[in-house]
Amino acid sequence: MTKEKLFTKTRWKFKGGDYELDSNFLIVGVLNLTPDSFYDGGKYKTLSAAMTQAKKMVEEGADIIDVGGESTRPGAEEIPAELQITRISETIKKLVEEGIIVSVDTRKKEVAEKMLDIGAKIINDVSGLGDVSMPNIVARYGAGLVVMHIKGTPKTMQENPNYVDTVHEVKESLRKRTELAVNAGINPSSIIIDPGIGFGKRAEDNLKLISETEKFLDLGFGIMLGISRKSFLGAVNAGEKPAERLAGTLAMTALAYERGARIFRTHDTGETKKALFAAKALINIEKR
Repeated sequence: MTKEKLFTKTRWKFKGGDYELDSNFLIVGVLNLTPDSFYDGGKYKTLSAAMTQAKKMVEEGADIIDVGGESTRPGAEEIPAELQITRISETIKKLVEEGIIVSVDTRKKEVAEKMLDIGAKIINDVSGLGDVSMPNIVARYGAGLVVMHIKGTPKTMQENPNYVDTVHEVKESLRKRTELAVNAGINPSSIIIDPGIGFGKRAEDNLKLISETEKFLDLGFGIMLGISRKSFLGAVNAGEKPAERLAGTLAMTALAYERGARIFRTHDTGETKKALFAAKALINIEKR
């Protein structure tokens, strides 16, 4: 397959956002307002700390800030909607006031509706629309939607996950879930897919999904990947801890961009932007 055919040839359009996803890329900065996320849990307990980090990521190149009030690390317990809303509302209001595009990392329709009402523009649903009423809310607000693949729930997803054909199974699941979203009235151009790196996958599954990213392109949606400091990087690099996984993150990010992914959810916005600019420059040379 030629490099030109790997480009997504699509846009991500929703109320408040319009992004070209051909040879460009988007950086989504991770802002976890949780006490127990696997890498940055507990770092941003106050509004001031959260806003400082968000503005830093925007200055470094983040196009979108993805705010979460529930950890989805392996083994994490489900957090009630009311607590999520309490954790994230004030920060999201402030980000919106600052003119920053906000994505909300939630699988709860109550959280999604409340945050869209105060100005968030995107719902990032790691459950892959586990609540089938979620698309109706997203459609009503004209918001963007990220549909992610997960096997199980965050609490159970790493309890011996198994696939016969990883890429095919994940792709078919995403096909069905995006059909649900479109049937609910969401414009296809407002939908992004995410194969769900680390969500109910073994290390070899994650590597295969990244290696064969281009196989998801014929679903017709832009592709987002959340590779940032995930545990599979530790598995391939002699047990590295999350704080030691930046180099592996950037290597996988550049390779995934070459294979057609265009949106990257990351803790390290500045470094990711530099890696993607380098990958883009190489691909542009190869296209000449």
